[in-house]
Amino acid sequence: MGKKVKNKDIADKLGVSSTLVSLVLNNKADQHGIRKDTQERVLALARQMGYFDLQKSENEISPVEEKPGLIGMIIPAQCDPFIYKIAPYLEKAFMSIGVGFSLIARDIDDRRYNRLMHSLKKFYTGLILVGDTADEQTVRYLRSSSYPFVLLEKSMKTLPLNSVCTDNSEGARRVTNHINKLGYRNIIIIKRSVEFPAKEHPMFEILKESLTNLPDIKTPAVVEVENLSSGMELDFGQLEKYLRPPFSAELMIVLQSDLVYPVMAAFRKRNLRIPQDIALISMEEGIGFDLLFSPVTCLRKPLPAMSLKLANMIWSEVKNSGKGKYKRQVNLSPDLVVRNSCGAL
Repeated sequence: MGKKVKNKDIADKLGVSSTLVSLVLNNKADQHGIRKDTQERVLALARQMGYFDLQKSENEISPVEEKPGLIGMIIPAQCDPFIYKIAPYLEKAFMSIGVGFSLIARDIDDRRYNRLMHSLKKFYTGLILVGDTADEQTVRYLRSSSYPFVLLEKSMKTLPLNSVCTDNSEGARRVTNHINKLGYRNIIIIKRSVEFPAKEHPMFEILKESLTNLPDIKTPAVVEVENLSSGMELDFGQLEKYLRPPFSAELMIVLQSDLVYPVMAAFRKRNLRIPQDIALISMEEGIGFDLLFSPVTCLRKPLPAMSLKLANMIWSEVKNSGKGKYKRQVNLSPDLVVRNSCGAL
């Protein structure tokens, strides 16, 4: 049997008092005004150090209600590289607190999906809703039964909900500051065409506004391309007119990471070089961007930090049976990864 974990051991590692640790572990933290993030840190470390496991092995009853169970993450039916990238970090974060984790793809048939939600509530201890899977009907259904859930890359202005999102405004600011330093003035924004305004890329309007605030810059040209199936080529004619005078584009900003590959392939086919003939920046990180020729400058989401925030937030909701007093909206800044494609190197 391992050495029993004491409150003092946890307190020393976190740099807090033993009294604070004792209050958290005995479900008295809220009564004494201890901050939620501090409570989560104490409980997460207690799990990592085996505090609850040792109590079970000694047939002791933990004052903290434990529901390790399984956390499910509902993802859109057509998921993007972001899902593949963050999933390993989430699995690691949940493993550190002794919680299982799995992915569920949303059924494209909304009626089947709505019926499935009732079953998911029974099988999973809590849910993470990614992007558009957090529609108003689903959110209200989960809230009505005080079911623990957290939103990822989605927030609702009309409802106070726990959410973790990328700070798009800060991302756009970092890109535009970089563009300004490089001196580009003629810019094309390339994005996927959308059927409904509500489905517009969340970065689009923010980026346009940020670019127009740059001094001496032309109004950016916007090129909408159709969804490209496997093997389909980009219609280069949509871009070609902006490469010649009077516009003479110097930089392309691509909103969706999966459009970067066909764009670069179209330019390479016509012997146009990136960044020598035109520079390129992606607003999302894609798989293998560092291996392309030229390696692609992009915004990188803070995946480890997002995963830790999500794990602690949903675990806190589970502990409070979905009735946590405080709801937090966390926005984390993305990093600008500068590579050769923007012409900076």
